[in-house]
Amino acid sequence: MPTKRFAVLLFIVVFGFVSEAATQSQPTPAPAVHTVRVDATPGHATNSFIPTQTLGAGIDRLPAGAIDKLINPATMSKVLSAGWQPVSYRQNTELFVEAWHWNPQGTWSDHSDPAGKGYFTGNPTSTEPIQHSYGYPLPHRGFTRNDGTGNDGYSRMTDGDLNSYWKSNPYLSKAFTGEDDALHPQWVILDLANAQQVNAIRIAWAEPYARRYVVQYWTGDDPIKRPTQGVWQAFPSGAVNDGHGGDATLQLVSVPIPVRFLRVLMTESSNTCDTHGSADRRNCVGYAIRELFLGTVGADGEFHDLLRHTPDQDQSTTYCSSVDPWHEASDIDPKKRDQVGFDLFYTSGYTRGLPAIIPIALIYDIPENAANEIAYLKKRGYPVSYVEMGEEADGQYMLPEDYAALYIQWAAAIHKVDPSAKLGGPSFQGVNEDIQVWPDAEGQTSWVRRFVNYLRAHGRLSDLAFFSFEHYPLEPCKIQWSSLYDEARLVTHITQVWKLDGVPAGIPMLITESNIAWQAAENSVDIFGALWLADYIGAYLTAGGNGIYYFHYMPLGMYHGCNDSYGTFSLFTVDKDLVIQQPTSQFFASQLINLEWVQPGNGSQQVFPAASDVADEAGNVLVTSYALLRPDGQWSLMLINKDQWNPHPVRIAFHNEDEGASTDIYFSGPVTLTTFGRAQYQWHPTEKGGFAEPDGPAAVSTVTATDGTLYSLPPASITVVRGKVAK
Repeated sequence: MPTKRFAVLLFIVVFGFVSEAATQSQPTPAPAVHTVRVDATPGHATNSFIPTQTLGAGIDRLPAGAIDKLINPATMSKVLSAGWQPVSYRQNTELFVEAWHWNPQGTWSDHSDPAGKGYFTGNPTSTEPIQHSYGYPLPHRGFTRNDGTGNDGYSRMTDGDLNSYWKSNPYLSKAFTGEDDALHPQWVILDLANAQQVNAIRIAWAEPYARRYVVQYWTGDDPIKRPTQGVWQAFPSGAVNDGHGGDATLQLVSVPIPVRFLRVLMTESSNTCDTHGSADRRNCVGYAIRELFLGTVGADGEFHDLLRHTPDQDQSTTYCSSVDPWHEASDIDPKKRDQVGFDLFYTSGYTRGLPAIIPIALIYDIPENAANEIAYLKKRGYPVSYVEMGEEADGQYMLPEDYAALYIQWAAAIHKVDPSAKLGGPSFQGVNEDIQVWPDAEGQTSWVRRFVNYLRAHGRLSDLAFFSFEHYPLEPCKIQWSSLYDEARLVTHITQVWKLDGVPAGIPMLITESNIAWQAAENSVDIFGALWLADYIGAYLTAGGNGIYYFHYMPLGMYHGCNDSYGTFSLFTVDKDLVIQQPTSQFFASQLINLEWVQPGNGSQQVFPAASDVADEAGNVLVTSYALLRPDGQWSLMLINKDQWNPHPVRIAFHNEDEGASTDIYFSGPVTLTTFGRAQYQWHPTEKGGFAEPDGPAAVSTVTATDGTLYSLPPASITVVRGKVAK
């Protein structure tokens, strides 16, 4: 045993002995007896689901070489033993402002360069198995960073290079939407980091340029993070109705005013062709800017620029409405982050042969490439449950009308090759409240409502076969034990938000990616992670959710997270070669959910309301309860005791109004209890990661139940109680 590990365990043993001795020195009051009550009336079920369709996990993009190490029988058998069923293929290139070559074999739209450039379309009929696929960073990018890109890449509008340029997505122009360009205004935003005195802007236009545009400043705090707490106010001299391109200098106001955020809103294009030529009409629509300069013009007419122009993250920050997916073969991601190839994905064994959720690239791609992807999968006979349209449009700061306009075009292309394909999205980031955007002409600020309204107004709401979002409910560096009290409310609330926003009744709601927070830390691997996972799954299914995908199925390794601790988005810890070392707490929670609480297989499980009266003085529910009536006729309750220190003995009572009985009924006969808590698992952090000791398994016992049976729930534990009730 390593020295550090031995020291940690020795401390635990000594501390545990002292604590026990101290406890024995004075009597401990008997815990109060509480009740878990199940509404077992048949018509009161809140949901029903089939595990092989509902309880899944996600596989995402990985570092180069990792996939080959993780697709082996030893690793796969351990991963599959967690019990998750269908798989959601996560599409990460959209987050990095990249085009995705789902098939490395394909054709380029511009045939003038043998190396390849233009708009890429994957080959739908290639016979060589696709093992790996990669992203291609877009050369006409207008983001310094956004909620996806992080510190990768930079904007071409403040990079100091007049030969590079940002260009908007041509598929948002009238040539493709069929609507006036003013209905899909494109925009760029400058962030000066703090308010500075401004009275002039210089725009070095590329082709096509804006003939009609307006320069505005934000009156509030932050238009990106707080889009409803301010307005875009036009500068007194900020409107241009007859632009001629070139280098345009505008004195926006006579006397400089303090400005932090500035927007150029473009509503009419010159429709002149960019540097890629006139052979492809996509080169000749939209808007393009080579460089932006912002500051003041003095009495002498000299322009004083406030911006930093560098090809890196040090540049003055810019945001944009969209990006042209034009790129070249040489733009391939130099880090070679690997999206597993579809043939390897489907034949590896991870999908269990079940239909998978498959993404298409939409925000930074072309419809023909997406349609060919679906055609390829169909030709190979690979089962697809749903097709997710793009990835995290909200994280790319895309307005709902723009996303919807692309959605309609992509849907038309996909349904030509597969009319039965079930399409959906928008695959939102993990949020706990409604996504707000700048108000439209009617003052509407809800992203979802405006997206749904756009589809409905265009007669295309039928193209929305499911609604998807991600669930990362907690802010990573602010997680405390008390954060556990919030999960059931958070996931139930956001589900209701989408319904209130107008997601049509009957459309499945899928959480296609989920975990505690977007940054791994110690709470993901200690007992907190297990309790959170069980509570989240139970609460979402009780709230009517139709699909859940745990993230991340394949083991990823440990990462340094908040509070100087290590965690992982994974069910296991691994060594440097990605060989599994230990299961984490969420592995055992997964087994309790998928193999104990749920009856595995294709049978329909009914979810019934259940509640406990165990609460603290502040009103926080300490024991949450989730009840299933399984196909085998057994009632199965998953009980999560969030009290760190105290056990809670509970009675479990069932009430069926259809029986007309005034009294409760109870479990009767043999009842199985499966418990996972600190007695079965403890995480011990170290300077470079950590280890679990003990490390499972869950404890299993059987009792012969009567109406007087008490079920003891240990501190910080999950307990599944399963059996039949008295007639």
